[in-house]
Amino acid sequence: MNMPAAFRVIDVIRKKRDGEELSPDEIEALVRGYTRGDIPDYQVSAWLMAAFLRGLNRSETAALTEAMLHSGEVLDLSDFPAAKVDKHSTGGVGDKTSLVLAPLVAAGGLIVPMISGRGLGHTGGTLDKLESIPGFNVNLSIARFREVLKACGCCMIGQTAEIAPADKKLYALRDVTGTVESPFLICASIMSKKLAEGIDGLVLDVKTGSGAFMKTEEEATFLAELLVETGERMGKKMVALLTDMDQPLGLAVGNSLEVKEILQVLRGEGPEDLRELCKELAAWMFVVGGRSTNLAAAKELAQELIQSGEALAKFRQMVELQGGDPETIDNPSLLPKAQHSLDVLSPQAGYITAIDSEAIGRACVMLGGGREKKEDSIDPAVGIVIHKKVSDRVAHREPLCTIHYDDRPPVPLEPSFEFGDSMPVPNRLIRRVISKIPVG
Repeated sequence: MNMPAAFRVIDVIRKKRDGEELSPDEIEALVRGYTRGDIPDYQVSAWLMAAFLRGLNRSETAALTEAMLHSGEVLDLSDFPAAKVDKHSTGGVGDKTSLVLAPLVAAGGLIVPMISGRGLGHTGGTLDKLESIPGFNVNLSIARFREVLKACGCCMIGQTAEIAPADKKLYALRDVTGTVESPFLICASIMSKKLAEGIDGLVLDVKTGSGAFMKTEEEATFLAELLVETGERMGKKMVALLTDMDQPLGLAVGNSLEVKEILQVLRGEGPEDLRELCKELAAWMFVVGGRSTNLAAAKELAQELIQSGEALAKFRQMVELQGGDPETIDNPSLLPKAQHSLDVLSPQAGYITAIDSEAIGRACVMLGGGREKKEDSIDPAVGIVIHKKVSDRVAHREPLCTIHYDDRPPVPLEPSFEFGDSMPVPNRLIRRVISKIPVG
């Protein structure tokens, strides 16, 4: 790095406050100084708010991503002959596709080095779901991460101290300064972690709707284009899918309940929307990884790997290598189970016209299935299983969903469902694809 002459943090804060463009060297000096502890929280908080209010341009966003990426170790997986691909979701309710995609795509011959996150707000976290499998260890060293990748082609862990430490510090500060929702800061946070995995390409699932952080398609499109362009600037193959989160994905919301549901999908069963999205995302991962140039053929490959049992076998292998109990794969009843259940009955007959996904996600958190504070522990057994989705017909007092709970009382969920006399047309599951990769 060429440290800017007479670098002063106050000058960088003022420049961004006044809407001026920062140089890559200024951004790197800021990130590196904060990561080392040389720059105090209060100055970086001021800069974050200036960046939140004024925004960053494309080159500033790329420079911030690169500075955060190189604040720690960037994995070198060049000794793996197959292409390295990953998938990232911006978060939603019932979004459990990562648990299907890692083993499915690895079964197709690609390497999937997946560094995932915890639940955030009303959305569930991949690591929390995995930890509902007895013994599953998401806190592997980088050396063990590589060993598992070599053995089975996929590994799913949490962010280590070596990976993008600047992101860990900056995210904690954003969380308490009201600057989480900036698309530029979101982009740098996501891409710095993902590019540190040593991947060749990335498939992004950008959620939009009531259960997503990006509520409108316009917001989601802006973030998706920003993510794709930032990755392409760094020489990666990029695809972003805008997908619907106006209702929960699949039927299960809650950690062990979602693991049971992904085991159904890996057996070729389970809810249709979840199965379809998994196949679509897997197909794009195969395209990004050079396994196929034809999207329809790539979807067929995904279906074959599920039907043959290869994807499920790969998941079992990964679970065992990461310390999990493989018996739970063949016998899901061994997964944590809540002590109580309560059916939520429909107050009227008609068609379901809308479901408040965020309210469903919040209810799961309040049962103990997520964290309201960083230090909260997770109850892996609790959650909600939905029986009726948008456009389904429901009779009076027919169950809309079932709440599975332990020591915390159930939250009233009847208001989360809206009703009408005529069948609505549900949103398209995949609203848009953003990519420059040619496909047949």
